Amino acid sequence: MLNNKSILVTGGTGSFGKKFIASVLEKYPKVKRLVVFSRDELKQFEMSQEFPTDKYPQIRYFIGDVRDRQRIRRALDGIDMVIHAAALKQVPAAEYNPIECIKTNIIGAQNLIEACLYTDVKKIIALSTDKAAGPVNLYGATKLCSDKLFVAANNITGKKDIRFSVVRYGNVMGSRGSVIPFFLKKRREGVLPVTDKRMTRFNITLEAGVDFVLSALEAMWGGEIFVPKIPSYTITALAEAIAPECRIEEIGIRPGEKLHEEMITVSDSWNTVEVSNGYIIMPAMTFWDRDEFIKQHNASKCPDDFSYNSLTNPDKLTVEQLRTLIRDHVDPHFTVNE
Repeated sequence: MLNNKSILVTGGTGSFGKKFIASVLEKYPKVKRLVVFSRDELKQFEMSQEFPTDKYPQIRYFIGDVRDRQRIRRALDGIDMVIHAAALKQVPAAEYNPIECIKTNIIGAQNLIEACLYTDVKKIIALSTDKAAGPVNLYGATKLCSDKLFVAANNITGKKDIRFSVVRYGNVMGSRGSVIPFFLKKRREGVLPVTDKRMTRFNITLEAGVDFVLSALEAMWGGEIFVPKIPSYTITALAEAIAPECRIEEIGIRPGEKLHEEMITVSDSWNTVEVSNGYIIMPAMTFWDRDEFIKQHNASKCPDDFSYNSLTNPDKLTVEQLRTLIRDHVDPHFTVNE
């Protein structure tokens, strides 16, 4: 699918971008070009030590910001596909600096859409988040706006052969600023601060996230929001998995935080279908024949009261499963002090 293709990854020096680049190099050795587009020159330098251009001539490192429409358009020259992973993601920072989050996550998304429409790009996948479903914080609200922009972009493609779709998933295991690295650090102090013991979260590994994006890239018709089937865990199970010897201290839910995560709301259910590896929220607007889409994807319509929530998700990780995942995907030297 990607052999002889040129791909650009916005936010390419982030956790997802690096794993995506590594996976594509491994699975598609004949990929024509991989452009790492990001605004952090230090991260690009560090990434170039891991993926040097003399060893990987397909890679280009392109400094730029999605806020700069002209720079994006320049970077898209000769590009066939785009993975849009650039975003301001920290919830507290977004609450304190709302306009900065809006400039990157919403205006940056529109800049990319408009730039793609003036080039020969064929497919664009934008990464979303569970926080965009029924958002309660600014970050989630900006990502919902971004999702709407990418879905609606299919209305203005005219006769161009170009498609825009979205992939939405939950917490990436071990990503920067996430709860697992935080608990691993705090266990040395003997106390794990937990906002609420009832809390549940979705969980996906970086590898699984990349694989799902690649599958969506192949399956997309334009306008869909792809949601993977992934497991959940309770925060108390995670605490026991990491530090059973530690005392749990409830500190209360932070501003903009949910008790349980949701990736598909009941309001989305009328447009949602189930496929083997996940769910697809079809666009409310008519871009293509729905019946034919369902047939081609071997999909089945979800009930009208369906929602995909980390609390009601039947696939819950056990303490032992969490420990295995932590060793495999976060810290290979992880041990438990019983």
